[in-house]
Amino acid sequence: MANRWWIYQRERFPIFAHTPIIAAFSFSAVSYSALIRGAHHLPGWKPCVVAFASSFLFFLQLRLADEFKDFEEDSRYRPYRPVPLGLVRLKELGWVWAGCIAMQLALALWLAPRLIVLLLVTWTYLLLMSKEFFARRWLKARPITYMVTHMAIMPLVDLYTTSCDWVPAGLSKPPHGLLWFLLVSFFNGMVIEIGRKIRSPQDEETGVETYSFLWGRATAVVAWLGMMACTAAFAYVAARGIGFARPILILLLCLFFVAVLVGVFFLRGAVAKRGRIVEAMAGVWSLLMYLSLGFIPMVLRQWGSA
Repeated sequence: MANRWWIYQRERFPIFAHTPIIAAFSFSAVSYSALIRGAHHLPGWKPCVVAFASSFLFFLQLRLADEFKDFEEDSRYRPYRPVPLGLVRLKELGWVWAGCIAMQLALALWLAPRLIVLLLVTWTYLLLMSKEFFARRWLKARPITYMVTHMAIMPLVDLYTTSCDWVPAGLSKPPHGLLWFLLVSFFNGMVIEIGRKIRSPQDEETGVETYSFLWGRATAVVAWLGMMACTAAFAYVAARGIGFARPILILLLCLFFVAVLVGVFFLRGAVAKRGRIVEAMAGVWSLLMYLSLGFIPMVLRQWGSA
């Protein structure tokens, strides 16, 4: 029993790969919220724990939603995956989803019951995503619209994560300037989404609509870099609101330069598995960008005021 669930997480939701990025995302979200409302100290341990645990469960629910909505395609084109293979059943994943909901609800009640309103909004959007907004065929025929509608979950998750700071602090609405951070999450979601679906020709699979297959390798890399540039622009504006614009500009320019080199390296040859370096670069970008936009500035401010 334990072994098959371990195999499932390793193949479909690798905990050790996802946890650092989710931690950076959640801790920086509550830190940015605290900074933008004028706080000079890190949020308490309770907001941080609830933000991280809730975010982790949201991203797990996103993976579970994929299992349900893609079951027919996976059974036809990717029978080696754990669910079509029968290693884990959809009914069992449904119970995992229910467990996620119960834990998120308990965490919200523990920290601040008013969080339940935003929790319900995010759950509703997640449910619509799992049903492909009841327009699967129409969305599948429009890859860009499909990606945008699915990435819209990122600002909602981010809004809930930041609310773990500003709701317990007594605010009735998000602090002014938080919108820029939410836009960062939206575009960075597309950086990750495009980055994980860029592959060499040898790695393309029948029935798997990667962006390198749909748009061509060069166009997919340009689109990936374009989303990265948009993320950097909004991150710069967001950083201005907390007095950290210059450091994050220098960091993101350096990371963007490295990403360009990664893109060129990927395009120089049709080498098997080379797309993994693009996906890895998207992860490094996300980790460092989030840390520099919330957590690190808060630590520096706290040390400065100590």
